[in-house]
Amino acid sequence: MYRFLLSRQWVILTLIALVLIPVMVELGFWQLHRHEHRVAQNERISRALAADPVPAASLTSPGHEVPRADLYRRVSAEGRFDTEHEVVVRRRTNSDDKVGFHVLTPFVLDGGKVLLVNRGWIPADGPQTAFPEVPAPPRGHTVVTGRLMADETSAESGIKDIRGLPDRQIMLISSGQMAHTLGKEVLGGYVEQTSPEPVGGTPEPIGEPDHSGIGPHMAYAVQWWLFAAGVPVGWVVLVRRERRDRAAAAAATAEETAPAAV
Repeated sequence: MYRFLLSRQWVILTLIALVLIPVMVELGFWQLHRHEHRVAQNERISRALAADPVPAASLTSPGHEVPRADLYRRVSAEGRFDTEHEVVVRRRTNSDDKVGFHVLTPFVLDGGKVLLVNRGWIPADGPQTAFPEVPAPPRGHTVVTGRLMADETSAESGIKDIRGLPDRQIMLISSGQMAHTLGKEVLGGYVEQTSPEPVGGTPEPIGEPDHSGIGPHMAYAVQWWLFAAGVPVGWVVLVRRERRDRAAAAAATAEETAPAAV
């Protein structure tokens, strides 16, 4: 009755079904893990943004690589801005997706070490090869508060060719590179400034990272598991249909070959 399952066509179809089931189950768990990662990341960012500021020097030091656990931690530092060695970071967008620059200003701590401070975004008005007009930071002794960030790398950003840039323009924020340029000890990572707020709103402060959405990963996980459950159901439906069609064909053949009644 089910001998047709041993045919080449049905053996191949059955093997494909047996392969698809675990693959789809695994894809579902992959999406589930992405969902869990996103939820954990949102919780970590929320805790970091809600925590009281701590001294930047307590979380980072010269040559230090800021770990994921310390990203977006609110930190503070006391010192003065060094506008003489200020640079701008090219090809950065604001909340309206307009292309411009981020203003990166060395902040000399009271102890002499340097903390890189991203003061915010300015539009790219004028020639791209010229240093843009940058609003001045507060003068004299200042207390800066912001979010601790890790050094940017070409691997994460996708930017590879960073040679031949105009004077005082960079593509990636690197504390190591700035330490080489300044000839001073620079704390690892940098800070996205949140306080003091810029006069006139310029540079435009960098907004908080998105930590509210969880994405569609859980829905995708459920879809993959439903697909996995549907494979054996579909296989059974096809088998029954094939059996019914074969039985009907056999009955028709038998009726055609039966001797006519006298």
